[in-house]
Amino acid sequence: MVGEIRLEELVARLELAAAELHGGELAPERAAALVEECARLASEAGAELDRRVRGSDGGGAAPGRLAP
Repeated sequence: MVGEIRLEELVARLELAAAELHGGELAPERAAALVEECARLASEAGAELDRRVRGSDGGGAAPGRLAP
């Protein structure tokens, strides 16, 4: 499934960026760029998870709303 591959790729990229950040030997500019990259990747992963939930929801209530 394409969505699963996409989510796995995002998670792997986040893990690599986190490992690089935890290494502690980065220039401040590189660390800042990695933090921004992590935020972007996390946002994409969240959007992918939302798509999955909506796809398996069967057309229930809109996100953030209770079903009647």
